[in-house]
Amino acid sequence: MNDVRTYRVGKRSVEVHRPGKELLPDGITKGALADYHRAIAPFMLPHLRGRPLMLERHPDGPDGPRFMQKDTPDSYPDWIRRVEVAKEGGTVTHTVCEDTATLLFLVDRAALTLHRWQSRAGRIDRPDRLVFDLDPAKDDFGTVRDAARRLHELLDGLGLPAAPMTTGSRGVHVVVPLDGRHDFDAARDFARQVAQTLADEHPDALTTEVRKKDRGDRLYLDVLRNGYAQTAVAPYSVRAKPGGPVATPMTWEQLDDPTTDARRWTVTDALEQARTRPWEGLLGRGRALGPALRKLHAQQRS
Repeated sequence: MNDVRTYRVGKRSVEVHRPGKELLPDGITKGALADYHRAIAPFMLPHLRGRPLMLERHPDGPDGPRFMQKDTPDSYPDWIRRVEVAKEGGTVTHTVCEDTATLLFLVDRAALTLHRWQSRAGRIDRPDRLVFDLDPAKDDFGTVRDAARRLHELLDGLGLPAAPMTTGSRGVHVVVPLDGRHDFDAARDFARQVAQTLADEHPDALTTEVRKKDRGDRLYLDVLRNGYAQTAVAPYSVRAKPGGPVATPMTWEQLDDPTTDARRWTVTDALEQARTRPWEGLLGRGRALGPALRKLHAQQRS
């Protein structure tokens, strides 16, 4: 078996070592993942460009440990973009994925799942995405579907566009585009108010309790991914689970399909879904939070 497979992408050649090595359960190899990422790149890269990444790496395959990588090693080639951002007590230099060559290089490093910031390098303190993570207490997608519908209805009433995405795990992310005027504290505070409003309306089904022991069987409305330096799984990223499920954008109609669940799309059919451009027309231009916040407060008073 050839120990190296070379991909020619643009002006670069990227080597993927040991392409026959199993990285995911069910025999999914590094070579198969490289092929998937090369094919999905035109649809995935717009969600990655300019954004600091946290890399979830599985260098020893499905039976080995995973680790989360924020800082970019000096050994990475100089053509891979980096961004240095502030953290408590210093800085951290994140990898930024701008092109297919970088995407394939990360696959070679067994970076299976990419987690992205909600802001871009040029305006690192101004998020342009708001993410609601719907996390069920049990592996029950029915509760996720109900919560997503309720959240969509609330956001729509506030004048905010929203788009759903399977996580490839158990839940759904609902993404709202922002215009970048607000800092992370303001964005997270708004998301927290929305989530609390929804939980107050459906106290038996939904909760904002951070501690698991306080949630019971209720679905957790997680808004913590909207803080500075917090990340969320990137669209079309692969999860390290059997079958290679993919975090996949979908339409609201697809959410209502009874055959849809959090692991509906995998490395074998996520490209077909991506080609339908499910988020086209859903996100639109980013919105300011001021008008939505005023509407939310008016609803709470009524």
